[in-house]
Amino acid sequence: MSLTLDLDFQYNTTVEKLWSAITDSKKLAKWVVNIQTDKAMDNNFEPVVGYQFQFRTEPSEYWDGVIEGEVLVVDEPNRLSYTWASGSEKHTITWTLQEVEGGKVNLHLEQTGISNAPALNGAKYGWTKWSSELDKVLA
Repeated sequence: MSLTLDLDFQYNTTVEKLWSAITDSKKLAKWVVNIQTDKAMDNNFEPVVGYQFQFRTEPSEYWDGVIEGEVLVVDEPNRLSYTWASGSEKHTITWTLQEVEGGKVNLHLEQTGISNAPALNGAKYGWTKWSSELDKVLA
C-alpha cells in the first residue's frame, strides 16, 4: 500500500513567475535546500519530458545526498510531474498551478508512492519548509 501527500500553497505572484521558480534549475537551487544544513542542492533539472536529472547535496549518516528523477509531464504553465527517488523510495511529484482570487496563485503538490507514515511525515515536513524558501525566491 502506498500513501499520497497532498499540499496546497498560495503565493502572491503570477503563474509565469511561479512556473519559472519550479522549473529553472538556478531558481530550484535557491529553494530546494538541504533541510539539515540549509545549503542549496545543486541540480541539473530541465523541464523536458523524459529528461533525467539529479539533485545533490552533502551526504549524511542517513542519506547519500542524491535525489534521482525523470520528467514525466510538462504542461506549461499549468502542470509539471516527475519522479523523485532516493534510497528505496521512488515517488511521483505532480505540481498543479492555478490562479485564484486576489492576485494569488495556488500551487498544489501531489506526491504519490510513499511507502510508510514516517516517509509521509518527512515529505510533508520537507515540502512545507521548502514552500517558505520558495516564497522568498518569489519575493
